[in-house]
Amino acid sequence: MAKSGDRKSIFITGAASGMGRETARLFHAKGWFVGAYDVNLGGLKALEAELGAENCVMRKLDVTDRQDYRAALDGFAQATGGKMDILYNNAGIGRGGPFADQTFEDIMAVVQVNFVGVLIGIHEAIPYLKATPGSLCFTTSSSSATFGMPGIAVYSATKHAVKGLTEALSVEFKAYGVRAADVLPGLIDTPLLPPEATQNAASEGVFRLIPPSDVAEVVWQAYHSDKLHWYVPPELVEMDKAGTLDPEAMREQLATTSLFGDQDPEAI
Repeated sequence: MAKSGDRKSIFITGAASGMGRETARLFHAKGWFVGAYDVNLGGLKALEAELGAENCVMRKLDVTDRQDYRAALDGFAQATGGKMDILYNNAGIGRGGPFADQTFEDIMAVVQVNFVGVLIGIHEAIPYLKATPGSLCFTTSSSSATFGMPGIAVYSATKHAVKGLTEALSVEFKAYGVRAADVLPGLIDTPLLPPEATQNAASEGVFRLIPPSDVAEVVWQAYHSDKLHWYVPPELVEMDKAGTLDPEAMREQLATTSLFGDQDPEAI
């Protein structure tokens, strides 16, 4: 098994593609030791070939399975001497459509991966974060956590939950010297996006298509900052403020217009 040695280390879920993969690549380039986890074993193998087996550990992981998550963390800790500089809970799924038309199985799958998986990961990783000075508990939320989004109601709800959890833990974890923060990405060019969303993406504006490397850069910046919420693109913060200050106006705007044009809102 590869060992981190004196290198800092990051544990990333959803690492086989998109934002997780770009984060793994960036931190490797910065000299960090990478733990990469996903249900997509083929994507992980390709990432391992790129980073070099001596610079990472990787494993198939179902984030909804507590025992599996615990085993993945144990293997990572064996490689890092029990340390973890960043826990990046990034794995997520999106299943859209009107709430009334969704199957309960699809609803619960989104809840299990997007929120329960985050709860499991953070709860199981607390000992490693506490054992590492200056550590960061970082999680992918979403621009859909700025206001409840029609068409992706459950996805949006899980991302609101992630945001609220992050805020609470950012206070609680101060007692351990551990920081907590999240990223709220907009329309990111990842495999989660259907082709039509990429083709019809706006060239400018708050829901323009953003490369996943921009999110990776934010993870790097977050480790060197005490900032709580990171918006990608940054102007999404204004949408968050608007939804908080005048939720009725935001409700009416969403009821009468589309913030997404021809894009699939599931992408956010």
